[in-house]
Amino acid sequence: MRCPYCKEDRDKVIDSRSSDVGRVIRRRRECLACRRRFTTYERIGESVKLSVIKKDGTRVPYDRYKVIAGLQKACYKRPVSVDQIQDIADKIEEDIFRNFDKEVASQYIGERAMRHLRHVDKVAYIRFASVYREFTDANALLDEVSQAFSEPDSPDQPGLFP
Repeated sequence: MRCPYCKEDRDKVIDSRSSDVGRVIRRRRECLACRRRFTTYERIGESVKLSVIKKDGTRVPYDRYKVIAGLQKACYKRPVSVDQIQDIADKIEEDIFRNFDKEVASQYIGERAMRHLRHVDKVAYIRFASVYREFTDANALLDEVSQAFSEPDSPDQPGLFP
């Protein structure tokens, strides 16, 4: 494994964790050249042929990076770390693979993403919901904001309106 910082090929594994019933292995590594730490993920990908059923009925191969890209857009300029986004993606994947074998609806993925974002950052949740739910008017958006605002914040989450 090459270090993403100095590109050296000498590292040691500090910590390994399995998730999703052994489908994913997260490894924390330290570069022996520059001493910086980085995380790698090993996944079973080729053997799993999961399709996503989109709203229009078409089917596309499941792509974890599309999930992460959607989460990153919602969390843009918000105090949500890359590790938190990866953790949300891991949880969504665990939900999917626990409940589906071959096909999953895009609505299921979107609902799971919103559920996890709601507990991490309410502004990111509102951003994701506004795109995912395709609000047609401002009242629907305001209803969603007021509902999110009425729920108590988790202790590590910044307030919706500081």
